[in-house]
Amino acid sequence: MNHYSGLRNALIAFFLLLSVLYALPNVFGSDLAVQISSAGDAAIEQSDLTKITDTLKAKNIRYKSAGLSNRRILVRFENNESQLSAKDLLKTELGRNYVVALNLAPSVPLWLSNLGGRAMSLGLDLRGGVHFLLEVDMQAVLSMSIDKYYNELRTLLREDRLYKSIKKEGDSIAIRFKTLELKDKALARIKSDLSDLIVLETGSQDELLVQVIISDAAQKIAKNSALKQNITTLRNRVNELGVAEPIIQQQGLERIVVQLPGVQDTARAKEILGAVATLEFRLVDEKNDPQTAIQSGRIPAGSKLYYFKDGRPLLLKTRVIATGENITGASSGVDQENNTPMVNITLDSAGGRSMLDTTKKYLYSRMAVVFIENKVETLRSKDGKIVKKRSTTKDIINAATIQGTFSTRFQITGIDSLREARNLALLLRAGSLSAPIEIIEERTIGPSLGADNIEKGVLSVIVGFALVLLFMAIRYRVFGLVANIALTLNLVMIVAVLSLLQATLTLPGIAGIVLTIGMAVDANVLIFERIKEELGAHSNIQKAISSGYDKALLTIADANITTLIAALVLFSFGTGPIKGFAITLSIGIVTSMFTAIIVSRAIINKIYGGKKLKELSI
Repeated sequence: MNHYSGLRNALIAFFLLLSVLYALPNVFGSDLAVQISSAGDAAIEQSDLTKITDTLKAKNIRYKSAGLSNRRILVRFENNESQLSAKDLLKTELGRNYVVALNLAPSVPLWLSNLGGRAMSLGLDLRGGVHFLLEVDMQAVLSMSIDKYYNELRTLLREDRLYKSIKKEGDSIAIRFKTLELKDKALARIKSDLSDLIVLETGSQDELLVQVIISDAAQKIAKNSALKQNITTLRNRVNELGVAEPIIQQQGLERIVVQLPGVQDTARAKEILGAVATLEFRLVDEKNDPQTAIQSGRIPAGSKLYYFKDGRPLLLKTRVIATGENITGASSGVDQENNTPMVNITLDSAGGRSMLDTTKKYLYSRMAVVFIENKVETLRSKDGKIVKKRSTTKDIINAATIQGTFSTRFQITGIDSLREARNLALLLRAGSLSAPIEIIEERTIGPSLGADNIEKGVLSVIVGFALVLLFMAIRYRVFGLVANIALTLNLVMIVAVLSLLQATLTLPGIAGIVLTIGMAVDANVLIFERIKEELGAHSNIQKAISSGYDKALLTIADANITTLIAALVLFSFGTGPIKGFAITLSIGIVTSMFTAIIVSRAIINKIYGGKKLKELSI
């Protein structure tokens, strides 16, 4: 009785040692650092490291260490003042060819890192970083839906020549018919094939004119789809930026929250997050002169007027060969022949087929690449009202002669700089946003504030932990000391699991750990009180210990399972801070049951198991 087998004790010891090992990286903390990388595709070299260290020494800015790895230089500092001074200095001295950013670099030893040991990821409130609140332009979503249904209606009704004219009028589409018979036939076709459209009575005497709008249900689906697609695209873009543990989530019906821990320089983040860019590939209209079209004010049928960035006009065919939606891969590089920036493009099968057919049919004709970017700005009018200004820029990147047939792989040249090529490749890889977004709120949390939050959070854990240890030692003596050991190991296991999962720890997460400490010791209190009851009912001490653990188990399991269910509900329906609280609470419930029931009993077995006892120190 009250005896574990050697194998069971060995397994318990193994899990506890593993927990200590993977909780250890958090002891070493992080260093304030400045990260320097190339603004283009050129690699950082040893000469750059020497230049940076010489620059810091010349200005008497002290640093702990500086090293080169993974095509970047990391300079570590003792304090925040040195870090910020070094960042400003290096940004000025190195120029635009380098990206200088603040960072927090983990100080985990190499041997521990090789074993997979990593410190917990810290949230925005602990690590510092930037918070963006983005608003999706839902009016643009509705406008794009109108465009889509307008094209579908033209295609549907054109087959049997059912309409006389069709045009867009705001959020509706106006269709005029030649006869009432054609009108009835067209409306029946619309009802069967385009059920998302609603036909309205115009209220005029003209019976041959109808107005078509998109149903509320279809509008809602389009808006939700655009919001979800934008969240996916933003997540892809943030991944391309290399930000660890970002938080990207929906807020309300039109807004998206983006939190980037560790990022202090917001310029590039804003540039990438807010860009609504895509490409179009079109053939050049070789038969007509753009200057003549401008002077006469008449654009030839089947063509549109576009401009290069320097203002040169060019007529392009209205038919689009492929768009950014067909792009599956994009990487920046340098054209070896001209030593100019370029972007390597990979298309999907549909885009590849269209490109192959076009290049075969129009060999030695010119094809243009059009860069399209949508922007939305919030302006304040003279009467104080807030007005949203939407603008679209369409610039021709290049117009090159098709020298041979190609399909899914080719290059785009004519780009101004390596930085522009890299940003364009990033946007195309991540995908274009379904609708324009605007940054309506931006907050930057400095690393010093994060350090203050960490200090206060750790202090709250220590104080709560110490008070519980003191109470248990006084109230239950030897058994209380055993509970304290189990409680300490529980805290170590929580930290180890958070580190292994790389779950993001926030201030609410720390609150979850504090709550878990109280709940963990509650299980031992139930067990010890049950043992006291059994001692009063039986003279056999060994049986009292065994019965205390066995009979309290059901109560402990019931209480912890109900709390775990509540934590899972919080995680499912909560937002960022609530999710952080739910994660640490859930992990703490599981680990506390292991330490309070199994680990504490293993220790009690070693102390009292198999011995003839006259009394217990409880």
